[in-house]
Amino acid sequence: MRAVVIRSGAVEIRARLLNTPTAERIWAALPIQGSARTWGEEVYFEAPVSSDVEPDARSVIKAGEIAFWPEGEAIAIGFGPTPLSRTRREIRFTGPCNIWAETSDDVRQLRSVHAGAEISVSAEIK
Repeated sequence: MRAVVIRSGAVEIRARLLNTPTAERIWAALPIQGSARTWGEEVYFEAPVSSDVEPDARSVIKAGEIAFWPEGEAIAIGFGPTPLSRTRREIRFTGPCNIWAETSDDVRQLRSVHAGAEISVSAEIK
């Protein structure tokens, strides 16, 4: 099982890669560093990866799903409502995103990550 660690300041989230083309591209690009951006309760950051929209891509995700936004070439992690969410519990992105990893860690800890903060994704070494 391949896994990554997403870090920003004191935040550390471990995620298991799924068997998708996007996961393969992200894995090949590791380590990835970027500058966090926020949009509602979503943190996203550019990644040096290009990927087409996959057949199962979607705009509404569940907490714990780690996404890649093909249009913006960015990794996106939602942990609550965004400006487009239709309910307080919905995590809705601006467009279809490929789900490439999952975590059981509490993604709400991303609330402490502010725009401009350094954020990284690296392979988890066991």
